[in-house]
Amino acid sequence: MVGEGAAGLMAAGQAAESGAETLLLGKTDIPGCKLRLTGNGRCNLTNTVELPQFIRHYRPNGRFLRQAFSMVFSAELIAFFKELGVPTVTEQTRVFPATGRAADVADALVRWVSRCGVTIKLLSPVQRLIVEHGQIIGVEVSQKNLSQQRRQKQIFHADAVIIATGGASYPSTGSSGDGYRLAGSVGHTIVPIRPALVPLETAGPFAARLQGLALSDVTVRVLVNGKKQAQTAGEMLFTHFGLSGPVILSLSGRIVDQLHLGGKVTISIDLKPALDEHQLDALLVRKLADNGKKHFSTLINGLLPRRLCGVCCESMGISPEKQCNQITAAERRKLRMWLKAFHLDVSGHQSFNEATVTAGGVSTKEIDPRTMASRLVKGLYFAGEVLDIDGDTGGYNLQAAFSTGFLAGQSAAQ
Repeated sequence: MVGEGAAGLMAAGQAAESGAETLLLGKTDIPGCKLRLTGNGRCNLTNTVELPQFIRHYRPNGRFLRQAFSMVFSAELIAFFKELGVPTVTEQTRVFPATGRAADVADALVRWVSRCGVTIKLLSPVQRLIVEHGQIIGVEVSQKNLSQQRRQKQIFHADAVIIATGGASYPSTGSSGDGYRLAGSVGHTIVPIRPALVPLETAGPFAARLQGLALSDVTVRVLVNGKKQAQTAGEMLFTHFGLSGPVILSLSGRIVDQLHLGGKVTISIDLKPALDEHQLDALLVRKLADNGKKHFSTLINGLLPRRLCGVCCESMGISPEKQCNQITAAERRKLRMWLKAFHLDVSGHQSFNEATVTAGGVSTKEIDPRTMASRLVKGLYFAGEVLDIDGDTGGYNLQAAFSTGFLAGQSAAQ
């Protein structure tokens, strides 16, 4: 077992419970290091939406996960953690440990793996896979010799090896892309990796001026070269460099791909999604009449968070001190259009250091979805983020890690 994250711990425990002598090799000194940080330390374990909708939250091919989900899906995962002493709570459709502590999830998994009889060797990065005649026979590990203050190579022989090393996001937790190197060295295709669930950088001064402002219940559209490519609704956040928050992170994978293709990407924010154009226009007519000689800024402050007032006025070129009864029909139309489509041009994205997950990875075309086994090397299996599949925010990535880890562990043991 190569990797000590969510997928690796689940795979190791399942392999041991299935009767296999199991060795877990970890690169870091703390098992589940990245798992302890997920969900801002709260650990969104899974989501309770139904399977057809669940699968639509993955790119590029959520159907690949059907077999793994048939073994362990959200209900089974919730029951599994309850047995480990980690009861859960559901907020809307998102599932969290009742304690709100990601560390409790990681600690429970480590205790379970130990009870299952798994031998854990930490600070033991795998340098290469050993393959003979198309069959995995072991791995070579670089271990630090504390007495001699140097690293020495050690070979561990195995009938089966599971790679669950994670992606390249949060490299400080040990996810530095080792799995891609190992898989590629034995012939696997690696779909180019890029950050996913990652904050976006925007052009212009507005985002920085709005830093820290959170908007709820807005609709965000992605425009590529002026054409709508995607849309979702929920919460977002302005940062000193651009945009973040659940809605932005969910759309970021598509945006990163378009930026790398050279497309002009614009974020369009509907600040009044509950009202259509006619309803919003009627509201503005009424508000303008009611406010009469009051400043235009008074009307805006009644429609939007106060910090958006100056940005709104500046964007439309209307003085905040102009009286409401002096606003023309053309200016009212301009305001209506701005409220329904506040535009920010995307100039870039944050790095893997800030990305929650990694898009790209080992091609799923070369993996048997019924077992997570390599189609190229006998005895080699994959699980988790190292695969070319990534999900939206909301517990989807952890569910995929646990489900593929479960399936890989059981399959490798057999």
